[in-house]
Amino acid sequence: MTLAALRARGDADFRRLGLPSRKIEAWHYTDLSQSGVTALPLAAMPAPLASVPGTLHLVDGFLAGAGALPQGATLERLEDSAIGQAMVGHVLPSSDLPLVGLNAGLFADGLVLRLAGQVETPIRLVSEGSGDVQFHGRIVVVLEPGAAATLVEIHQGEGRYFSNSVAEISLGEGAELHHLVLQNEGDAATHVSTLGVELAAKSRYRGQALHLGGKLVRREVHGLLAGSHADFALDGASLVTGSRHVDNTTRILHRATHCCSRQLFKTVLQDEGHGVFQGTVLVERGAQKTDACQLSRALLLSDRAAMDTKPELEIFADDVKCGHGATIGDIDETQLFYMRARGIDEAGARRLLIEAFLAEALAEIADDSLRDEFAGRLHHRLTGKEPT
Repeated sequence: MTLAALRARGDADFRRLGLPSRKIEAWHYTDLSQSGVTALPLAAMPAPLASVPGTLHLVDGFLAGAGALPQGATLERLEDSAIGQAMVGHVLPSSDLPLVGLNAGLFADGLVLRLAGQVETPIRLVSEGSGDVQFHGRIVVVLEPGAAATLVEIHQGEGRYFSNSVAEISLGEGAELHHLVLQNEGDAATHVSTLGVELAAKSRYRGQALHLGGKLVRREVHGLLAGSHADFALDGASLVTGSRHVDNTTRILHRATHCCSRQLFKTVLQDEGHGVFQGTVLVERGAQKTDACQLSRALLLSDRAAMDTKPELEIFADDVKCGHGATIGDIDETQLFYMRARGIDEAGARRLLIEAFLAEALAEIADDSLRDEFAGRLHHRLTGKEPT
């Protein structure tokens, strides 16, 4: 699709759908209709930043710095990329996704990241927000057949900004992507991100996301297992404190035979925090031998906090193994007693149990240094101290 057609369709879809409210089933627990985020001015192009090897640095949605990428990785502007324009809007059409439509109409700097062969070094995509603006990052990631890579996505910044990012990822046959996301926005930020992942035959996607900041956060993930023996795994850990609102919504579509999907979401809620998990797994009629599981577990540590969970299965095939579950509880008093009996004060024991509870959703990070980095960010948020 040409960029002009993408923008025209996105603008028309957003005008038709508008900012989502609780009247829309998929947005029942998160209401943007009165948020005023679209009244914020569009961000202006920032000054360029120094390049860091292996890092793409976006400021307010603009590419401000691009370091040399490892062998096998190529960066293109969407406006200059034939494959990017052929794919953009394909994984995530805007017809029933209003924030994707808004992004299509307003994104400033579209990027295409192409990955081939074994990309040995992790690639970092850092999105930084500043001030009281709105911005709409857009990226297409294409893995050639047999490619393997790690992408680390970091969202951070300070200000009352509105970040509305869209990423479309296409995995060729036998490709493998490990995708890590850290959302660490400022306390006044509104962060909405929509991710679409399409998997060809025998491809693998591994995703872990850690949510630590933001005032209102919604991450929406759409997975399409389009080729047989595709394998999709998605884990999320959210620490929801103060009056923050964090919404994890997923929709995983099994279209081919012998595919597997796994989801694990862990949420800790304190103060007046509000957490949401909505997960839908749809197994189409021809997707026999599907193996799918989703689980949401939450710790509710305050009478003023709230957690809404809505796991769903829609199954139209008869030879499948599918399951889902959701639990909400408090810290296990037996574990707390055990730790206190060994000389750990109550506050320290609670922190260790919280940290261990959320760390389970990060345990599948294969790279030791990246796993330690994410665990260190969680430790710092819990204690205000750097890990020893």
